[in-house]
Amino acid sequence: MKKLLAVAAAVAAFSAHAGDLTVAATPVPHAEILNFVKPQLEKEGVNLKVKEFTDYIQPNVQVAEKRLDANFFQHQPYLDEFNKAKGTDLVSVAGVHIEPLGVYSNKYKKLDELPSGATVVIPNDATNGGRALLLLDKAGVIKLKDNSNILSTIKDVAENPKNVKFRELEAATIPRVLTQVDAALINTNYALEAKLNPEKDALAIEGADSPYVNILVARPDNKDSEDMKKLAAALHSPEVKQFINEKYKGAVVPAF
Repeated sequence: MKKLLAVAAAVAAFSAHAGDLTVAATPVPHAEILNFVKPQLEKEGVNLKVKEFTDYIQPNVQVAEKRLDANFFQHQPYLDEFNKAKGTDLVSVAGVHIEPLGVYSNKYKKLDELPSGATVVIPNDATNGGRALLLLDKAGVIKLKDNSNILSTIKDVAENPKNVKFRELEAATIPRVLTQVDAALINTNYALEAKLNPEKDALAIEGADSPYVNILVARPDNKDSEDMKKLAAALHSPEVKQFINEKYKGAVVPAF
């Protein structure tokens, strides 16, 4: 009898955890989107656990180390650069949405009002930094040597008529210094957290044709699991598309 009870308990414990899926996400909009699909996944036998992070490093590290199953916070160029730099082999499972990068200022209403010698903050990671410079190039603030190079750096600025002084900071911290600088390039998830309205407050913003689709990321060993497939399908549902459109009103754009 004791053996039977032990086996039953082991089976029950396994069943309780068999459908667990732990996913790292930045709070807005990624965690909000994941929490939206939780009830649907629960009906399909998947217990989705959302673990929130406010940085762009640990979500990848912890998935690679198998401490988490997946993450949802980044675009493909960032993932490619991370894999290359860290020697990881994380992979994209599904593209979900685009968060247009924007230029924000507490001091000016238009980019052409930026004074000579203005201080402008951009993200310090390779892909988002390059992305920021491409947006400034497109907006006419600077000219890059090659405006198709997504990994452009400050060294690649060919023309800087306003003599802009660039500061590079971790993307998550940039909203905090907005009042201290002339302008800052902020990822939409951090802009939303800082109560900025990308549609109204951005002096320049990427279009919906941006190549920086935010993706669900996993490892090669679990990317094709049944639970991961269910999560990917849920994230591509008409209900999620409607949720994104209604909640974020153009600040976040569905990519499916």
